[in-house]
Amino acid sequence: MSGPLLEIEELSVSFPSDAGALPAVRSVGFAIAPGQTVALVGESGSGKSVTALAAMGLLPPSTRVSGSVRFEGRELLRLAPSELRKVRGGSIAMVFQEPMTSLNPVLRIGRQIEEVLALHRGFDAVRARAEAIELLGHVGIASPERRVDQYPHELSGGMKQRVMLAMAVAGRPKLLIADEPTTALDVTIQAQILKLLRTLCREQNMALLLITHDFGIVAHFAEQVNVMYGGKIVERAPVVPLFASPSHPYTRALLAAMPRAELGRARLEAIPGRVPALDQMPAGCPFAPRCKLAFDRCVEMPPLSRVLGDSTGQHVACWAVETETT
Repeated sequence: MSGPLLEIEELSVSFPSDAGALPAVRSVGFAIAPGQTVALVGESGSGKSVTALAAMGLLPPSTRVSGSVRFEGRELLRLAPSELRKVRGGSIAMVFQEPMTSLNPVLRIGRQIEEVLALHRGFDAVRARAEAIELLGHVGIASPERRVDQYPHELSGGMKQRVMLAMAVAGRPKLLIADEPTTALDVTIQAQILKLLRTLCREQNMALLLITHDFGIVAHFAEQVNVMYGGKIVERAPVVPLFASPSHPYTRALLAAMPRAELGRARLEAIPGRVPALDQMPAGCPFAPRCKLAFDRCVEMPPLSRVLGDSTGQHVACWAVETETT
């Protein structure tokens, strides 16, 4: 297909409260091409997961969602629930950060994979079971013929995440959303899961939306990076220019806080303060209260604009950076 696989424009999400609507995502927009890996990166509370859940229609009914989410040109935010269920797990799949809360504890893992195969690929019971066993073996689970009849609590954390990946690719999706897929795992298992994720995407030519707070993962996996803070995208760039020349003070601060071998035992730089709560979000630049470069104009929200003189597609939302609109 020509054009983006997924295109999000002006997506805004707010949650109801006694004090009124609390904005969690504010006018977010980005696109993912077929087969491309795009990262949403930022601290907890920056709006990454809410963005993905809104795109998938997985937020509570009381949530206010506006804007546009188009998949292959089809508007998802206006689909009937029955039509959206066909998209979820089929054309788009999602892997969450804690598989124990995603897997049904009272169903055998084979049954859970077989349901995906029956719903999205029309397999009968015999064919679905055979395919489930094959998928378990493909994601690196030893003795899949035995494991297929086990319950989630009988598996380790790494094995449960492999089961989630098997379920995700069972419907042969065109887009996989991975929300912090290795957070609960130890370092060795993290590396195995990430390698497997990359292999599956290449084999099936899946696009990947990778949600993470870890710039180390971004550096190895992403092609395009969207840095989020306070419900906004504050910087967007291809991965190489972003690491070579980060523009936004928040991006620079995140990279300075990332452990690197050449630093040895040197103390890492910490970002002062914390992400503001939704009911305390500044009206202007959300990072201004923590920013060393903040000045009077930061009480206004800066637009996401191309960095002056850039030829790579690097955009930044910061009044302290020269852009083509200033």
